[in-house]
Amino acid sequence: PLVAFLLARCLPVSREVALGILLVGCCPGGTASNVMTYLAKGDTALSVAVTSVSTILAPILTPSLMLLLAGKWLSVSAAALFWSIVKVVLIPIIFGLIVQALFQKQVKAFIPVLPLVSVIAIVAIVAAVVGQNQQAIAKSGLAIFLIVVIHNGLGLLLGYWFAKLFRLSAPKQKAISIEVGMQNSGLGAALATAPFSPLAAVPSAIFSVWHNISGPIAATYFRKKSEKEEAEQSTFSA
Repeated sequence: PLVAFLLARCLPVSREVALGILLVGCCPGGTASNVMTYLAKGDTALSVAVTSVSTILAPILTPSLMLLLAGKWLSVSAAALFWSIVKVVLIPIIFGLIVQALFQKQVKAFIPVLPLVSVIAIVAIVAAVVGQNQQAIAKSGLAIFLIVVIHNGLGLLLGYWFAKLFRLSAPKQKAISIEVGMQNSGLGAALATAPFSPLAAVPSAIFSVWHNISGPIAATYFRKKSEKEEAEQSTFSA
């Protein structure tokens, strides 16, 4: 959130775009981060735990952070954000738990299809955002893209450095790095289109696309780094 705040304040972007950047920064971790952590040979259990806790706390933390960081210079309704997150996040989670408890056998049959449904939903949200803001994207899309890349890159680096500073194990360092660097941008896009201007959803839409590029790159780097260290240790032991 602090990196998003600094980028939104220091770089010449419209208020709507600044709001969108902050919103992504204040969103919880995305489920894609769990997959990337697994591919990176990181601590997947830690990644899932961080994503789960941050998602459950999102109705309180996201509006509070938005109000704290942007309340003095942007129009932010914490109450509207709270109810939007409850409707978009908590109600579906509760509904899903109830359905799973009542129809366990039927749910198991649909589990393999659910990731595809999730991808289609995110693509639909991104397509809707792009369709609504074609002119704005053509005008300032490059600037927003650069901000997205910087925000994502700094998140990955700062997450890794802080985990290293606190002397966490290598798998935990990877998990924290990816968790900090990858936000639930699909949620950000959905939230932005409700209480804010449609233009505020553009950063989230671009984040959704960029995460599919930067996530695999980071996971591949971390995995190769681990494999190299393991090979060196094996050689040294021999």
